[in-house]
Amino acid sequence: MEYFINCNTSSLAPHTAPLSSQQVAHLYRRLGFSASVQTINAATGQNAGALIDTLINQALNLAPLPPPVWANWNNSNYPEDDDQRRQIQRAQEDELALLYANSLLDNNLRDRLSFFWSNHFVTELDVYNCNAFLYEYVNCLQRNAIGNLKTFVSEFGLTSAMLYYLDGVFNNGNNPNENYGRELYELFTLGEGNGYTEEDIIETARALTGYVERGELGCEAVTFRADRHDAGSKTILGQTGNWGYDDVIDILFDQRPNEIAEFICRKLYEFFVHPDSKDNAGNAQTIITGMATTFVANNFEIAPVLSQLFKSEHFFDDEAIGVIIKSPVDFYFNVLKETSFSYDNTTVASLVNYSGLLSQRLFDPVDVAGWQRDRSWINTNFLIGRWLTIESIMEGFYENDNEQFRSFALELTGTDGLTSNNPDLIARPIIDFLLPKGLLNEAEYEKAFAIFRADVDETYYEGGATASWTLAIWPQAPFQVQLLLQYLVRQPEFQLK
Repeated sequence: MEYFINCNTSSLAPHTAPLSSQQVAHLYRRLGFSASVQTINAATGQNAGALIDTLINQALNLAPLPPPVWANWNNSNYPEDDDQRRQIQRAQEDELALLYANSLLDNNLRDRLSFFWSNHFVTELDVYNCNAFLYEYVNCLQRNAIGNLKTFVSEFGLTSAMLYYLDGVFNNGNNPNENYGRELYELFTLGEGNGYTEEDIIETARALTGYVERGELGCEAVTFRADRHDAGSKTILGQTGNWGYDDVIDILFDQRPNEIAEFICRKLYEFFVHPDSKDNAGNAQTIITGMATTFVANNFEIAPVLSQLFKSEHFFDDEAIGVIIKSPVDFYFNVLKETSFSYDNTTVASLVNYSGLLSQRLFDPVDVAGWQRDRSWINTNFLIGRWLTIESIMEGFYENDNEQFRSFALELTGTDGLTSNNPDLIARPIIDFLLPKGLLNEAEYEKAFAIFRADVDETYYEGGATASWTLAIWPQAPFQVQLLLQYLVRQPEFQLK
């Protein structure tokens, strides 16, 4: 897969022209997990500002997932037998994964953001191994996904999942553990080596001591013990005092606002716009600087920064379309959203499982730095895994209701789908809808057209006034659409968004 250099030179000025269907599809692939033909058609021609305001307001007003019945369970709620306990735990994890996956499919920007933050404020379920902690963590992600970053950092740092994952529960006043203090700066707010010293980490670890009370039954919320806190004076980022947890967060945001804003805005840019934020061919740095200025001016509220970015000429520039490699979750969920094929919880659970097989297991990134995204998703094994699994998924859709393939194609082709005898005229809009910028050239279109025509003798297309093939009535048309889709999902262009 070719590495994309960022040549986008457009500015943060608002995009004012009516949105094309390609731009709308781009918007929904980035701000959610894509959208149906109907949704994209309805938004085509709209003003970007109004549409994005609607999506941001929806995200701001969404409630988090309701707590499952086991949200506050500790070890006493599980059987003593290890096998039985693990079986129940696994069923609970699957339950929450399914609920969250459906939320990803249904809730556009809010859960696109919660998914982004899960790869920034990273924990790994296999490390802390407590489902009550997992729900608390997901709840924290959803409530803060488009809220205030300082509040988010503060709340995340006290989740039991984080305190176990980064050894906060072992951070005693008489023996400080530096793990969380280091990652607070290096991975969560400032970036490696940016604006802090080793001494700052040591002193921060002392200030964070005391959150070590774990209860007697296990899997209980971690609480603060004053007698385990280092009450001595500490100097953090040049500020000296008897600091505790809240003081650390205040000092960090007071003393390093520009560094935090730059670091977070760069990650948002690379996730939503282009994986290359440092190449001089474009003006990514100018965009990130503008975003960071907005972030600081709005006291680290996330919504104003995203509003500025998503409404901009830069976001809708042609150089921003089709340059991010789909993660496994994107790959599968885009198919569901774009085709509108009928699916149920069994389908969604299968896609979650397939994503895990391709190294993107929900709630369990590879390490504290998270999934590295983009080119890491494309290697020989992962590509073959994509092809084989999506082929099985498509076959399942076809077996359940092959006519939905015809309906999908008719939605995209309109009058031509009802009347035209030209199969190439039918195949092209399907291709252009599913691929961010279509196929590379006309020779590649011809290959796809040949796949679409393969199951029908040419005489049925070329009979002039007596030609009998149309998408609307030909018995094998659903199978032709399936053949085309099976071909397209293997193409390099389909791996991009």
